[in-house]
Amino acid sequence: MIREAIVRGARETDLESIMEIYNQGIEDRIATLETEAKDISYMAEWFKQHQNRYSVVVAEEGNKIIGWASLNPYNSRCAYDGVADISVYISRKSRGKGVGGKLLSTIEITAKENNFYKLVLFTFPFNRLGQGLYKKMGFREVGIFENQGILDGEFVDVMAMEKVL
Repeated sequence: MIREAIVRGARETDLESIMEIYNQGIEDRIATLETEAKDISYMAEWFKQHQNRYSVVVAEEGNKIIGWASLNPYNSRCAYDGVADISVYISRKSRGKGVGGKLLSTIEITAKENNFYKLVLFTFPFNRLGQGLYKKMGFREVGIFENQGILDGEFVDVMAMEKVL
């Protein structure tokens, strides 16, 4: 368990670390259908879109970013204005040590403060570590999208999960 990690709002100076952790998730093929590593210009544009209501938090331990979570638009239709999609990424060395729970707790508070009433996420059915965390934090499985995407030339299923705040 990482007890010393603090969670705070992300800053532009955190982008290099956020990018590194995101690229680990892409490389490890456990968290996203993305296949191409991101560069700093991509992340800067992403960060500009994650200000105010759709925001980013980071977990920091000893002045090093070890994870991040973001609130993302779920759907542009006004009927879904209160629903946010979330992303959670943890550095390889910090996975399974409690960082994700701290990030999720903080991102839920941030979501409520920004008038979101529901969080949704999409994960791979084989990502048992992630699912364990999400279930522990009160998310429930909604269902499986079969052949939702292609990763390394193979169809991949995606599990949808939700939490009403």
